[in-house]
Amino acid sequence: MKQKSYPFLIFLLCLFSQAFSQQKFTISGTIRDAATGETLIGATVKIQNATQSFGTSCNAYGFYSLTGNSGDYDLIVSYTGYQSFSKKITLNAALKLNIDLGTNKADLNEVVITSRNRKNENVRSPQMGLDKLDMKSLDNLPVLFGEKDVLKTIQLLPGVKSGGEGNTGFFVRGGASDQNLILLDEAVVYNSSHLLGFFSTFNGDAIKDVSLYKGGMPAQYGGRLSSVLDVKMQDGNNKEFAAEGGIGLIASRIKVEGPIVKDKGSFMISARRTYIDLLLKASSDSSLNSNTLNFYDINAKLNYKFDDKNTLFVSGYFGQDNIGIKDLFANDWGNTTATIRLNHVFNDKLFSNTSVIYNKYHYAVELLDADNNARVTSMIRDYNVKEDLQYYSNKHIIRFGAQAIHHRIAPSDITTNGNSSFNPLAVENRYGLELAGYVSDEWTLTDKFNILYGVRLSGFSLLGPGTFNTYDSDGAVASAATAGKGKFFKTYIYPEPRFSASYSLTDETSLKASYNRNTQNIHILTNANTGSPTDQYVMSSNNIKPELADQVALGYFRNSKDNSFQFSGEVYYKWLQNQIDYKDGAELIANANVESELLYGTGRAYGMELYAKKTKGRLTGWISYTLSKTERKIEGINEGNYYNAKQDRTHDLALVGIYNFNPRWTFSANYIYSTGNAVTYPAGKYNVGGLTTYYYTERNANRMPYTSRLDLSATLKGKETKKYQSSWSFGVYNALNRKNPYSIAFRDKKNDPTQTEAVQTSLFGIIPSVTYNFKF
Repeated sequence: MKQKSYPFLIFLLCLFSQAFSQQKFTISGTIRDAATGETLIGATVKIQNATQSFGTSCNAYGFYSLTGNSGDYDLIVSYTGYQSFSKKITLNAALKLNIDLGTNKADLNEVVITSRNRKNENVRSPQMGLDKLDMKSLDNLPVLFGEKDVLKTIQLLPGVKSGGEGNTGFFVRGGASDQNLILLDEAVVYNSSHLLGFFSTFNGDAIKDVSLYKGGMPAQYGGRLSSVLDVKMQDGNNKEFAAEGGIGLIASRIKVEGPIVKDKGSFMISARRTYIDLLLKASSDSSLNSNTLNFYDINAKLNYKFDDKNTLFVSGYFGQDNIGIKDLFANDWGNTTATIRLNHVFNDKLFSNTSVIYNKYHYAVELLDADNNARVTSMIRDYNVKEDLQYYSNKHIIRFGAQAIHHRIAPSDITTNGNSSFNPLAVENRYGLELAGYVSDEWTLTDKFNILYGVRLSGFSLLGPGTFNTYDSDGAVASAATAGKGKFFKTYIYPEPRFSASYSLTDETSLKASYNRNTQNIHILTNANTGSPTDQYVMSSNNIKPELADQVALGYFRNSKDNSFQFSGEVYYKWLQNQIDYKDGAELIANANVESELLYGTGRAYGMELYAKKTKGRLTGWISYTLSKTERKIEGINEGNYYNAKQDRTHDLALVGIYNFNPRWTFSANYIYSTGNAVTYPAGKYNVGGLTTYYYTERNANRMPYTSRLDLSATLKGKETKKYQSSWSFGVYNALNRKNPYSIAFRDKKNDPTQTEAVQTSLFGIIPSVTYNFKF
């Protein structure tokens, strides 16, 4: 018997040995900039040996986690513009390894816009429709008045349409401007423009990362139909104190950052202000020196690392615009956001981010005439609580979490002074509760096949107190009901499935497909073709159902010559439900029964996007082209037939080039062409009591003239010392001096009132700019 037991014992020992050899361990940590301590979002981490290889990208806080069989590996970390890091490691226990990367100055200007940072990640990743901006590249792009602008830059990408000259509003894949979710450190920014759209609210000096999702939206995002623009502020330098800024012709900016406790905590404060009003005050013309025209904004952030498992972030934004003409009108608006986040690492595989968020947008318009004075105010405010978790395993990244948002909208109030011809008005506030939970999995099935799938369950409840009317087809009140404070009046619940997949034909070529559904419960009411500070916000109600969008997309992606050249082509189709439009002559501002002016229906949007870019070498840049169609079908408009949406444009083309002439001079140019916006021109006119009245037939059946613009810029770097850097940026906006259309109005000809003439308004001719930038 003893002789028989030896083979069995040997067999058990072999099993034990094999089990031990296959034991898995995890390496995790955080990737940071060696000079500043900033976390590097999306940095690539890879472990490999002769038999296996695993890789991942850092999350939004620089955290990574990889699991492999026990053994010896090469650890490789890389990030665009930084020196690669490599290290021999042995996985025989859980390993915590934080890594600092040094910059590679020779590469800083090579990559302009990239889908993600890992080699061929734009090909391999199942995520579709994601573009990330390299903030350093914005320094070289030509922009209006010399101010680098995130929102102007994304409008040069395929599938993203500009709201028009002098407007930061944008349309993505057929969606309206209010169907974009704009986040700043997770807080919603409802109005992203300064000075009526000439500038955006995002000060480039304070921004670390910008991600635009326009298709295959991940399940952690929700609340809008068309896109997510996720903007993250810099954390601040935790190594040493530093400052940078710029002095331009009409605006200046300054940023200060430094450690609170070296290597553990830091702060960042950035401020910007225009001084057009100061220049006006210097004028001897009394019609100019009493006017107001300015904006200012402040970005602030601090963070503190308590230990390896807990880090606290506190950030905020405050921006304000003031525009006014003496004795005529005054208009001011602004955003306020505040975010508190706690990162917690439960273990080497589970990462948590808990957020408490506040955001508010308000505006006021005041008529200053003594006999016709009135002040109209409006506001939207959110309280937001989120919990997001990420779990890392060998082939999976699982994300799950929940969110609750309490909305308050003060639609519009009118107050007056003295003997005004206007009547005071107070429209009831509206309250809503938005709840959501989600789960998703990014699964690497094989070396060739990757999928990203999940579901978001969203719910919205209209809350009291309030009186809620129901309207018939003629806009008359059919019934009315009331609800007490905090009581649920109307609730909607929708599942939102999300799925995308990629299949690699080769290491550098892939096919992708995606489907996603989104719902939206906050809506903008406006009759303008582009966004306005006085747009009115409403929420879903017993009359307004949540907007729905289902989108499918197919794509072909190819890289060549070691990622130097990248190409992508995507086609999409989007079905839209519960879309909102307005009755002819609708009154939207200061209307207590504004929902009686609304019409509802369906829509569709479809198109093709082509994108080719060169990412390396002295000459970099990209070409983007979009061919698209966007339509609505609403009973009561155009006899119930499909008609062009306001944002429908057939062709959009953008050409961007950046040339590094030598270490000091960089030249760049961009050219855009787009079909004119869909508009409604009068079909005829008649005269009543000496006044001309126009009548209209088919909605949005006409076109504005096309837009074409060439912008040029040059950047000269000053002599760099160990403690000081400087540069001059020279720009020419609209170098061909084309008078692009902003609006077109119709009037009787002076010499022949029976004839009608169209009068085009253009905002800009050729505009030169110069800005001095410094950093120390």
